[in-house]
Amino acid sequence: LEVINPATNEVLERLDYATHEQINHQIKQAHQAFQNWKKVDAHERSAKLAQWAQLIDDHQDELARLITLEGGKPLAEAKGEVAYANSYVKWYAEEAKRVYGRTIPANSPSKKIVIDKFPVGVVGAITPWNFPAAMITRKMAPALAAGCTIICKPAVKTPLTTIKLVELAHQAGFPKDAISYIIASGKDAGDIFTNHSLISKVTFTGSTAVGKSLIESSAQQVKNVTMELGGLAPLIVHNDADIEAAVDGTIASKFRNAGQTCICANRIYVHEDIAEAYNEKLIEKVHALSVGDGLKEEVKIGPLIDNQAVEKVLTHIKDAQEKGGQLSRSIE
Repeated sequence: LEVINPATNEVLERLDYATHEQINHQIKQAHQAFQNWKKVDAHERSAKLAQWAQLIDDHQDELARLITLEGGKPLAEAKGEVAYANSYVKWYAEEAKRVYGRTIPANSPSKKIVIDKFPVGVVGAITPWNFPAAMITRKMAPALAAGCTIICKPAVKTPLTTIKLVELAHQAGFPKDAISYIIASGKDAGDIFTNHSLISKVTFTGSTAVGKSLIESSAQQVKNVTMELGGLAPLIVHNDADIEAAVDGTIASKFRNAGQTCICANRIYVHEDIAEAYNEKLIEKVHALSVGDGLKEEVKIGPLIDNQAVEKVLTHIKDAQEKGGQLSRSIE
């Protein structure tokens, strides 16, 4: 696997894909680690998460640079993502101490009904490339807080951030096999995670179509699943809107990570009374955005992740033109 900088096409790293045998071995190791990790006191789990959070803070510049190098987003956005990612670790460091059960009144004075909570086991996580830090921590931190062990399959376009985060987790004191990663295709990881008897939970962030497939496969063993699937994001501008604020909000939504997030506005509805003024202001501000290598301070829009993403955008532009849309600037 070659990890490519989308801004320069430079090869950042060459990694080996894990074989099926290696993945199966890693799952077995994670299951063995679970037998000990689930017994660790909640306050100790909390302390390790807090230490991990501190290490992430200490290495925030390095992590942000990695995110920009392999994912392309501007460095300022990448720094924001590191803070966002670490907020999950900090949150679950506290929540680890609050895994409360319940006592329920029984129908007999000689009986007591108690609901206790136990970690489910080994978690298999599959994450997307567009938020390589935040999507990792929002899955790993709660799993570890609950007493589960976790194996993450990061997107092959942006694995370096995951590797660094797992390295920091090990420095924080988490057992090596309690938190780990694999380099594999999404299909290979999905097939193994959903069918392996030692994987108790599958979590995935990505497209609805893939999520449905993972749910269907997981159902064969009645696995616990958590899915965060594709979004549709209409943006509505009413006729009483502050046009300046509306345009700024549109740009913040639409152009975040070069428009490559699941909550980027993909349909914009503007009241006809203000449509012309809104369009003029939007075009003016969009033309002022600087595009280029995300490591450069003046750049506000980084590259699309790969040629396939470029072709997708060109297809959307062609479709819009065929339906009467007009370009405000040439795309040559």
